[in-house]
Amino acid sequence: MWPQGAAFVALPLLGPTLVWLLTHHWMSGWCDSPRRLPWCPSHRVLLLVWTAIYSITGYASYLVWKDLGGGFGRPLALPLGLYAVQLAISWTVLVLLFTAHTPGLALLHLLLLFGLVVSTALIWHPINKLAALLLLPYLAWLTVVSSITYRLWRDSLCPEHQPQPTWEKSD
Repeated sequence: MWPQGAAFVALPLLGPTLVWLLTHHWMSGWCDSPRRLPWCPSHRVLLLVWTAIYSITGYASYLVWKDLGGGFGRPLALPLGLYAVQLAISWTVLVLLFTAHTPGLALLHLLLLFGLVVSTALIWHPINKLAALLLLPYLAWLTVVSSITYRLWRDSLCPEHQPQPTWEKSD
């Protein structure tokens, strides 16, 4: 597996690493507000999960690359090209959420990304079943992030959907 496997695992980590290095001082309160979601993890947890997901998908892409004979020939164009596109869109989502603070655009990208990951899994399945299965945690995580992003977007557009403080009556 060494050094090609390590390169495939490390390559996807470039995006979140750069996003964190360039924006970590702006990210601390990204999900903190009066309308904070009770199930919204901190930015550190989000980045840790993204890092784990990127490592897993990087390893899965290595399995596909290895099973198709290595190199960068024609048989790899669709399976790894689709993976490269979804990786670029995934990095864009990080920038849109954590740097640009545009949950509406991030949500659109997340929906596109979900479709690309499903397509990638379907294309990878005949090549390497384990690689396709390794994308399932990614799909689960995209579901969580999409729900958080939708809520952030909805609350930014519709103030009436924001939870109101509850005042307890004192007797």
